[in-house]
Amino acid sequence: MSKTTEHKEGQATVRIIYKVDKTLADGSHPFPVRITKDRKQVYRATGLSLHPRYWNAEKQEIRRSYPEPQRTELVQALQKWEQKYTEAAHSLASNDEQHDANAVFSQATQERQKLRRIRLLAYIDELVAAMRLAGQVGNAGVYKDLRSQLSKFIQAELGGEDLPFERVTVAFCNRWEAVLRASGAKNITLSQRFRTLRAVLNKAIANGDAKPEHYPFARTVAERHKFSVGKFDVSTIKRAVSRDALRRLEALEPVTDRLQRAKDVFLFSFYGGDINFTDLAQLRWRDLAIGEDGSWRLRYERQKTGGKFVLKLVAPAVAILERYRPATGAVPDSYVFPILDTEQHRTIVQIKNRLHKVLGQVNKDLKTLAELAGIATPLTTYVARHSFATSLISEAMGHKSEAVTSVYLDSFDADALDAVFERLL
Repeated sequence: MSKTTEHKEGQATVRIIYKVDKTLADGSHPFPVRITKDRKQVYRATGLSLHPRYWNAEKQEIRRSYPEPQRTELVQALQKWEQKYTEAAHSLASNDEQHDANAVFSQATQERQKLRRIRLLAYIDELVAAMRLAGQVGNAGVYKDLRSQLSKFIQAELGGEDLPFERVTVAFCNRWEAVLRASGAKNITLSQRFRTLRAVLNKAIANGDAKPEHYPFARTVAERHKFSVGKFDVSTIKRAVSRDALRRLEALEPVTDRLQRAKDVFLFSFYGGDINFTDLAQLRWRDLAIGEDGSWRLRYERQKTGGKFVLKLVAPAVAILERYRPATGAVPDSYVFPILDTEQHRTIVQIKNRLHKVLGQVNKDLKTLAELAGIATPLTTYVARHSFATSLISEAMGHKSEAVTSVYLDSFDADALDAVFERLL
């Protein structure tokens, strides 16, 4: 950039915006940085996002209902991002250097790299911190696990605490794969590890912290010499239980409350229209309604995709709800199932940890129930969901795949969908 004496260079405007026209996989919207200079705008990702139910569009701020301390931490993180680029914009304007909006991002990156040399594990730590601030606890856990595994490998095989991005080469990936396989890791684990590592490098390159010429992963067929994540076979054998096995489970009388809870979770997932464990555990009595005809209807929004579901509950699902209504149904905001407690599990982290713990208990207890009922298939909450899809495919709809069934279910009106669910009985 050349310095000019003909005019005073104006300062670019920096603002963090809530980009509602882009929706992430978890249903949240991102907070990118927007730089405006000479009527031209450019955007850069911050890695921070928020679910729309916590955004006050009128006041353009995060709602007070967003759990603390996550709310305060997110606000502070957004302020730091804005401050970083504002300082870069001010620096360029103060030097009276002719520049555009992109130059502000370059300036911020240069100033950041002056402070420290970007290294792999340190960068992952930053990503994990940002995800936690945004309430993305699940993603943060995946990246933290990657960091832990990479740290062990780097220390044991390379003799260091961390390493720069340029050392993450094809040879590095091949060597790490060999070490992971020697430890007994299967293809599905290898696929997740390397997909996450690839995502880290993609983020670092997009943010200007790593150079694309060192990228070790194959992006096209022509790059056969590079490391291919797609080579890992991650196909799994999907398991479903027969109607006869389902009847044996229904007839079983568990001797403990924990076993009863596991049985109810499995059966409600089956009769409740493929509802997953996370959504089931967070159902509240306000999500249920009894119509004039006495039928129960469930309305809920899927946490992972933001999809909204309304379905009529068949008799076995209603019977499960009636079992818990005396204990948990006094207050509309109370959780239906005795998994979460509104007083004990307030923050996103507390809820996530509790769900992880109980899911492990439920899947363990389901295996016990399978043995007691003489069911050969190891039961899990996933088996319940796959059994639901299989039943609709083979007995109710005659389709050959779950994907086709999903498309048809989305297009059914309420009466047609009610009739399909009746076929589960």
